[in-house]
Amino acid sequence: MKQLQKAIYKKESLIGLAYITPWLIGFLLFTLYPIVASFYLSFTNYDLLNAPVFAGLENFKRLFADKEFLKALWVTGKYVVLVVPLKLAFSLFVAVILNMNLKGINFFRTAYYIPSILGANVAIAILWKFLFSTDGLINQVLGSIHLAPVSWFGQATPALFSIALLRVWEFGSTMVIFLAALKEVPVDLYEAAAVDGSTKIKNFFKITIPCITPVIFFNFIMQLIHAFQEFNAPYLITSGGPMKGTYLLPMLIYDHTFKYYNMGYASAMSWILFLIIMIFTLITFRSSKYWVFYNDNGGEK
Repeated sequence: MKQLQKAIYKKESLIGLAYITPWLIGFLLFTLYPIVASFYLSFTNYDLLNAPVFAGLENFKRLFADKEFLKALWVTGKYVVLVVPLKLAFSLFVAVILNMNLKGINFFRTAYYIPSILGANVAIAILWKFLFSTDGLINQVLGSIHLAPVSWFGQATPALFSIALLRVWEFGSTMVIFLAALKEVPVDLYEAAAVDGSTKIKNFFKITIPCITPVIFFNFIMQLIHAFQEFNAPYLITSGGPMKGTYLLPMLIYDHTFKYYNMGYASAMSWILFLIIMIFTLITFRSSKYWVFYNDNGGEK
């Protein structure tokens, strides 16, 4: 009997292994190997054509004396500070509206999710570039209300803001997660607050926000990571201009890899970016015990 059970267990294990083999192959080839290779190459001089030459910490020392790298890091930081709060706030705002019992609400929920499906592809980037061009729709609207047109792509700050708006516009996925969290907030809490004469605004800040802090935490982490890794929008719309005002760190990494063939230097940049993301993520996790509340085990924090 034991031998039969062992045979069945072994067979089931082999079947399970067969199912996950494609994923394992993909993980080893397209995730683990590039990570290990980039870590090794960050300590070398490598131009993609000749064999890597070990250079020790020279690439990392060079980074912090490179004004272009420091500027790209500064611009990336501004972009993250701009995008993450705006996207979270707007996503939550729309989710609150879509959580109401309104006529045709299912249609609006679907419609508001569409931008996330489209994403920052080439067609959307061209459309966005047209909307914010000198004679684009945005400036036409401003002119119709007697406001001066804005040179969106002629100055660094408006250009960065226009790129950030594209990411904020793609709020569908974040909104859906917020919407699911809002539906899990206990109705009896609102009923008890109504008995005490609480207003809707107070309910939002005293009941809704505390109840959905785990989801806010999750969305914040995801959007933080995505913002630091932003590449498509500035590359397709502004190419990093004007005056490198939208030249984010991933674009600099891309240029050093495929334009200047400095694979070793680009790998060092990638690991610095990874460390920055990891540090901010760890800080967020450590701070979560002060502001994230879980409703497990009778409402323990």
